[in-house]
Amino acid sequence: MTIRVLIADDQQLVRTGFQMILDAQQDMEVVATAANGAEAVEQARRLRPDVCLLDIRMPRLDGLEATRILAGPGVPDPLRVVIVTTFDLDEYVYGALRAGATGFLLKDSGPALLIEAIRAAAAGDALVSPSVTVRLLEHLAPPRVGATRSPSEPLTERELDVVRRVARGRTNQEVAAELFVSLSTVKTHLGSIQVKLGARNRVEIAAWAWESGVVS
Repeated sequence: MTIRVLIADDQQLVRTGFQMILDAQQDMEVVATAANGAEAVEQARRLRPDVCLLDIRMPRLDGLEATRILAGPGVPDPLRVVIVTTFDLDEYVYGALRAGATGFLLKDSGPALLIEAIRAAAAGDALVSPSVTVRLLEHLAPPRVGATRSPSEPLTERELDVVRRVARGRTNQEVAAELFVSLSTVKTHLGSIQVKLGARNRVEIAAWAWESGVVS
């Protein structure tokens, strides 16, 4: 199956570079590029790409608002958004995650991580990289006990073990190895955690963990 991608960035050099990288992949096709957020939203709604690759700072409509429009809470059929930004814009990235983005990476992360992030998003997962996610969530989500949403049911001790590892960027395979359980068991725990937290993906699980003080 070919992953259809939309690229939105106000720098033509970035758009061209990303398109060259993605078009070289046998399982990817860039269906549109946009130079501003408003154009990105219009093309995304019209073309319904599998993944939208959005910059944060763009004219007319920034990446945060574009993400909220395309993937935010209450959107009936949300698109999958991956944010590409720089670390010094970390507060905007955190806002984008809360607005519904399924993943993010730094512009200097390299082609391999870019491709991995897009494939993860297309599969309904999120790229959770220790070098990116943990640093951002650690800086931007200090414990605010009482200020975060409470689970619909208390998480079990084993579910909390899984949450802590997800928040620190572990993959499912790494979680399984560290907890000495099967991969299917980890996936079962993640499904239960998402239901209890009302989280759509592992990025939201990680954000909740940092905000609530489950990890520090």
